[in-house]
Amino acid sequence: MNNPQLNKNGELQHLLSTEGLPARILLDILDRAAGFVGGVDSNEIKKVPLLQGKSVFNIFFENSTRTRTTFEIAAKRLSADVVNLNIGSSSTSKGETLLDTVDNLCAMHADMFIVRHSQSGAAHLIARHVAPNIHVINAGDGRHAHPTQALLDMYTIRHYKREFHNLRVAIVGDVLHSRVARSQIHALTTLGVPEVRVIAPKTLLPTDVEKLGVHVYHDMAQGLKDVDVVMMLRLQNERMQGALLPSAQEFFKYYGLTQDKLAQARPDAIVMHPGPMNRGVEIDSSVADGSHSVILPQVTFGIAVRMAVMSLLAER
Repeated sequence: MNNPQLNKNGELQHLLSTEGLPARILLDILDRAAGFVGGVDSNEIKKVPLLQGKSVFNIFFENSTRTRTTFEIAAKRLSADVVNLNIGSSSTSKGETLLDTVDNLCAMHADMFIVRHSQSGAAHLIARHVAPNIHVINAGDGRHAHPTQALLDMYTIRHYKREFHNLRVAIVGDVLHSRVARSQIHALTTLGVPEVRVIAPKTLLPTDVEKLGVHVYHDMAQGLKDVDVVMMLRLQNERMQGALLPSAQEFFKYYGLTQDKLAQARPDAIVMHPGPMNRGVEIDSSVADGSHSVILPQVTFGIAVRMAVMSLLAER
């Protein structure tokens, strides 16, 4: 079965998911990002002309300040012309279909679409529809995937831990509703992490999650024992149907990351979170702002990783 993300030469044509992508492509993106990080960290940012003359359309059907802004910054630093589509006042709110909207934007000579949508598969639908010279990046679709978040997480892990092959990684929280968790699991296993754990109550785990190659824990102390990386997830109340948890306070008691629970991990463990954080629900402020936290560097690295993805696609 052909991978819709790859062209006939096995090169990246669209970035829709980390699932099914070979390690060589993931590592290529991480290596490219490393070349951009110095410029991102610098106070004197110089643009590079890799996307000069290209038009990048941010079409976000869901709110996301962090993701949309970092994509916009990344595209502008690559010298692209960036258009942010206001979905609230766009034609889709007047009944126009998603693909009709895309066709109209293509007629405006779009070269790349950054797509966030509440429905799983929306980015795949657009990628199958557009001409071969147009590229699509999935910025989050339903519960399905968020590949650039997973890639910036992989970059962060490699930055602090250097290697993937000797790590224990724990993903904690609302795995059931998290597109980030799915993308993280696929990327971690592809890159050779030998032990990926998920820690959550049974109500917040997908059925048969073990088939993804993870070890399941319901107890934080056991799940965090000797891990190198702790990846916290946001409690996604907006996607929950029915009462999956007694209360946010109850969740924090058993699954919120505190200093005491973190003490079970290795002394040099790093703590990550894709944001936005719910302090006192998923994570205690003393941990979020503590010496183990790399949450703010994740955001900085996200600009470089998104630059890397866009520059790679622009070569096709």
